[in-house]
Amino acid sequence: MGAEKKNGNPPAGKKIASYLGEYSFIIVFFLIFLIYVLTCNGLTWNGMMNIFRHSAVVGIIAIGMGLICLTGEIDLSVGSMLSLDAGFSVIIFNMTGSIFATLLFAVAFGAACGIVNGLLVGYVKMPAFIVTLATMLIFRSFAQYFCQHIDKELLGGGSSVYRMSMEKSSYDAFYQFGNGKIATIPIVGLILILMTALFVYIATSTKYGKKVYAVGSNEKGAQMAGINVALMKVSVFTIAGILVGAAAFLWVAMNASADPATTGNSYEMYAIAAVVLGGISMSGGKGKCLGIFFGALSYTIIDKIIVALKMDSLINNAVKGIILILVIMVQILGPQIKSKFAHKG
Repeated sequence: MGAEKKNGNPPAGKKIASYLGEYSFIIVFFLIFLIYVLTCNGLTWNGMMNIFRHSAVVGIIAIGMGLICLTGEIDLSVGSMLSLDAGFSVIIFNMTGSIFATLLFAVAFGAACGIVNGLLVGYVKMPAFIVTLATMLIFRSFAQYFCQHIDKELLGGGSSVYRMSMEKSSYDAFYQFGNGKIATIPIVGLILILMTALFVYIATSTKYGKKVYAVGSNEKGAQMAGINVALMKVSVFTIAGILVGAAAFLWVAMNASADPATTGNSYEMYAIAAVVLGGISMSGGKGKCLGIFFGALSYTIIDKIIVALKMDSLINNAVKGIILILVIMVQILGPQIKSKFAHKG
């Protein structure tokens, strides 16, 4: 013990506890993945890439949710925001026929929605739960209302669905982008990897990332240190909105349509689940952005396992809810287990 102290090396128990705490999301992922392999009768490359593809939209939204949770806040509006943004993006595509204009609109509109949430939470000091619960209802309502009251030509001929017009010359290129592959890897999955890498860098290697963690760890302390807490909250909600916009663009590219009633339905729960499975603390200030990537994959795999087990579809969400509670319970009990390991070391 004395030699360890002399050399400045922490005891083995503390090292193990530290690694278990910091990278528990990888262990969780591999356990869930193992169950998937056993229940789905083996492992295929196509099956893995399918998981990758289906994780893209939720994963990108979850990155934004993760930033918000790191500040100790929450956003319940992301699913409805996705529906409204995707619907309006379809209209922009049908008006212009431009993929680039559609992308710009999707991102800008998502940012605007995020700013609304951020201003109400950051400067008006309203509880994020109440604000985003209200905007969740507003965004979904607008998505459904405008789908019934906009010229059918702009809706792509649909009566209750926003549908990309197949008459546009760029339709095939847009759809192929959303469903295409590079070296057998889905393009949307590669975009998720790039987004994850970008935000891991922002969270770990920039002053902005350190401020996000500081606000979530101790809001009063962060304010006393000169951090503009209100502005930081506006910024994370805005970034989350931008990421929802990017996800809406991908949704349209993948599906060529957006149903205002079902698009993004329960995606706020899926994003929160990905964040929690990824080891981000809901109380703020703890966790790694890399974990969100593994959390999104884990949640998609859980969905695949439920389907493979042929469970009644009416009980699917109950199973997912139970898993979410168990993971949060592990988050709470984790520090206690960690301290026991450290004490033994």
